[in-house]
Amino acid sequence: MKNLITIIFLCAAFTLHAQTDRTKAPKAGPASKVQIGTSESFVLPNGLKVFVTEDHKLPRVSYSLSFNIVPELEGKNAGISSITSDLIGTKTQKRTKDQIDEETDFISASLSAGEQGIYASSLKKHTAQLLDLMSDISMNSEFTTEELEKVRKQKLSALAAAKDDPNSIAGNVSSALMYGKQHPYGESENEESVKSITLDMCKQYYDKYFCPNIAYMSVVGDITLPEAKKLIEQYFSSWKRKEVQVVAYTPRTAPVNNKIFIVDRPNAVQSVINICYPLELSLSNPDYIKAKVVNTILGGGTFRLFTNLREKHAYTYGAYSSISVNPLASGFKAYCSARNEVTDSSVYQILSEMKRICNEPVKDDELQMVKNYLSGNFALSLENPQTIASFAVNIERNKLPKDFYTNYLKNLNAVTIEDVQAIAKKYIRPENANILVVGKATGIAESLKKYSSDGKIVYLDIDGNPYDPSSLKKVIPEGVTVKKILENYVLNVGGKDNYDKVTDLSINAEASMQGMVLKVNTYFKPDKFLTEITVNGQAIQKQIYNNGKGKSSGMQGTKEITGNELEKLKLDAEILPELKYESLGYKTELKSIVTLDGEDTYSIEITSPAGDISTDYFSVKTGLKVKSVSTEDTPNGKITKTTILSDYQKTNDILMPHKISITVGPQSFDILVKSVNINTGIKDDIFSL
Repeated sequence: MKNLITIIFLCAAFTLHAQTDRTKAPKAGPASKVQIGTSESFVLPNGLKVFVTEDHKLPRVSYSLSFNIVPELEGKNAGISSITSDLIGTKTQKRTKDQIDEETDFISASLSAGEQGIYASSLKKHTAQLLDLMSDISMNSEFTTEELEKVRKQKLSALAAAKDDPNSIAGNVSSALMYGKQHPYGESENEESVKSITLDMCKQYYDKYFCPNIAYMSVVGDITLPEAKKLIEQYFSSWKRKEVQVVAYTPRTAPVNNKIFIVDRPNAVQSVINICYPLELSLSNPDYIKAKVVNTILGGGTFRLFTNLREKHAYTYGAYSSISVNPLASGFKAYCSARNEVTDSSVYQILSEMKRICNEPVKDDELQMVKNYLSGNFALSLENPQTIASFAVNIERNKLPKDFYTNYLKNLNAVTIEDVQAIAKKYIRPENANILVVGKATGIAESLKKYSSDGKIVYLDIDGNPYDPSSLKKVIPEGVTVKKILENYVLNVGGKDNYDKVTDLSINAEASMQGMVLKVNTYFKPDKFLTEITVNGQAIQKQIYNNGKGKSSGMQGTKEITGNELEKLKLDAEILPELKYESLGYKTELKSIVTLDGEDTYSIEITSPAGDISTDYFSVKTGLKVKSVSTEDTPNGKITKTTILSDYQKTNDILMPHKISITVGPQSFDILVKSVNINTGIKDDIFSL
């Protein structure tokens, strides 16, 4: 069974991105000079604000409808806004989802709805049909229980993946630390809140916020202002305006002194580091462009943090910083992922760079290079007419000066060395930050205490709630050992005698990934196995082990498996690998009793001959293995793989899990075993290398 999980993981591996040689900094050149196009606008009597950007290069027109919704605290029903957004466009008063899709396809148009609003695009000659569809979705959307349950299932699947993804955990918890859990930006969805959302809640949200007087329509393409006005009036004038109350929230301030927070992930081999705090900064603030320059120098690209932590010290694949500017609250974050043994050093280097930009004047060449970098990005963005349209909407939404973008490059190039240091001292706060680390507490906690003003560490769960780690420790009963736990497991899944009778075994399973149904067939004989994954009858991945030799083939070609990978394959090829730990040189250690979904489990740490560490969890009550966590190497660094085993079923006195839920980084999927066949006379030739 373990090899089945391993081969599926191969299909979810990340793609290697080429890296740029940065041994020499490019010489700073003159800043770009660009000409910004213009948008024209009008307002319907119902309050809908429309911005038109002409672009006659192609006979296409795009329409983008967005809403100036000030988010509300959703509390125990967190997720209403995102689920409602996902339901928009699934049905209207006069169209089913199939009809919407068919009409959209018939005119070869694009039509989508989500949290960002509603987007539609088609050839100019189909504009009337397209706007008929778009206005129907905007004004007359209806929701069904069937579609709600589809969206809910997707949300729950994503949340299940996020529970074991350190980056997702860090994102949610850092937001809670910056803004507070009683702020819309600080709360996050969870399984309970998503399950609590009803159809009526979604209807109420839609009825409350989808109205023209808080909406912006951006029109871009082969169209003139008079043409656009006539069409928008025809299809959107009947939309009724509503009064929308805006809730105010008390802004949160940065901590008086640095605080250390740890989310303990006992199996982690690297830490996700976030150094963060809230800011009072808006787009309309005169400091905005200067703060953007400061952040870019620090870590808004492959600059100081990246150069220090990756290129100089090799602590991480990348280190960055960001200043997020939002309507209700803004924030600063510096972040990276680093190996356990250099977590302390990584935090030190990030804080050092934050102090350096405050205390040392930036060099003129470095400042000019960053200005050129930002100018170039701005100039490139102008190649897309949608950008010009978004400028007009941003100016209106954020109450910016009319010449904000026209003067953007001038104001950017006016930033001085003195400005950089003054703004850094104002907004970069290395002594007033929340230092959050998601990682293995036993390996990092003591070394991080020195960064806390009071020498203390606050432990948080994955939802950002504080707890006392000592209260969670359970005493392992006397006499319980790894040997006894594994012997009990073998007994409960059928016993060694029954496994010794197995001369061959085949498993037929299915898995869904990115909309594809994968067929997974696995065959075992002593010291032999084959796993093949097919999609629509075509093999996309195949792995064979035969008497000490291995081979894999698939989308990336065929290769012989050797070295450490072959050693792993030897264990994967075992029907019951727990019986082979000792003979294959694996070391095991009983670590603790861990509660998983209300069930006590024994956690056993397994170290391979090459030093790779994984952890298996065995139910105290049933003796069965219920979970396994390991760390896998990918081109983008190490990521955590979590496997949940359930639905054990018996075949010929052999008990095997028939549902295997796997989370690899941000991806999650289920493997469902359809059949298990024992001693059917599998031929040796299928294992030929």
